[in-house]
Amino acid sequence: MNTLFCELLLKWNKKSNHRPMPWKGEKDPYKIWLSEIILQQTRVEQGWAYYERFVKQYPTVQKLAVAKDKDVFKLWEGLGYYNRCKNLLFTARHIASNLDGIFPKDYEALLLLKGVGPYTAAAIASFAYNLPHAVVDGNVFRVFARYFGIPTATDSKEGLKIFNAIAFENLAKKQAGMYNQALMDFGATMCKPMSPLCSKCLMQSSCVAFNENSVGQLPYKAKVIQKKKRYFDFLCLIAGDKWFIQQRTARDIWAGLYQFYVVENEKLIPAQEHYFKEVLSNQLLINKEVDKIEVVKKEFQQQLTHQLLSLRFTKIYLKTIPAALEKGKWVKMKTLIKYPFPKTIIDFLSQEGYLD
Repeated sequence: MNTLFCELLLKWNKKSNHRPMPWKGEKDPYKIWLSEIILQQTRVEQGWAYYERFVKQYPTVQKLAVAKDKDVFKLWEGLGYYNRCKNLLFTARHIASNLDGIFPKDYEALLLLKGVGPYTAAAIASFAYNLPHAVVDGNVFRVFARYFGIPTATDSKEGLKIFNAIAFENLAKKQAGMYNQALMDFGATMCKPMSPLCSKCLMQSSCVAFNENSVGQLPYKAKVIQKKKRYFDFLCLIAGDKWFIQQRTARDIWAGLYQFYVVENEKLIPAQEHYFKEVLSNQLLINKEVDKIEVVKKEFQQQLTHQLLSLRFTKIYLKTIPAALEKGKWVKMKTLIKYPFPKTIIDFLSQEGYLD
């Protein structure tokens, strides 16, 4: 164990760690679990408000367990990675029904919960029960890579083995919860990915990367994410005061959320009237029902982990509801907001003034 690293980290935590978060110091395993699920693939700044809304509406795992799927998805709206929300509901119901509403109190049992991996299990075990399990995330990788000067790729099997070993060896086992939180906070506020605050860091003199001028080169990742670009044309079919919406059921992005009729293309098609009429005619048998086609000038983009989405919205005003869509879901504008949509669609509706 590198006692110096542990001592310096806890010293920094006591004197300089002023990072406020509503779940910090929390001992309730339900709230810790909730915060960790929300923060998976989500920045703290974004997840903060969601956490507070969830805790207010569902203060206990029992309350969440009996909630309607639609209501929970609506509260989750905008966070993305919706499998997290599905797992949230599944696990809440499992705990309420099969575990008497009590979260497991050991690491191995926590790992059996759906949606809970090694990181989340370690977080719950250490924060709620102060058990000696190290929490290892991107912040921790970065701090260890720099402080100990480790050039091994963090996303390699060898790297995972090395960093997990370092995490356990340097864990303040009697203060596991405090240590884990301090380490993550240190990585988030001091040893940042870009522009780390080395000049103010009390670990400066013992940090290998700082002393070898290699801070900007660490941590190292072997894989470079190849981002795929996708083009979506959302056709907003409007008949009187009703809009046509549909639920995404495919195992793809936004599964379970609602959307307008969408056409995905390999590239952005010029916004010409004949293109939209061709789509309407060929795919929806809509011809004479079209009254007006209005292309929204602003195009929207959304960056996902592996994909860059380009989204265009076109309002199709119809004289009547087409026969081919009579059995579809048509909802009035005033009730549209009650359905869970991807964040970009919410942005579009807001821009057009429909949410005022």
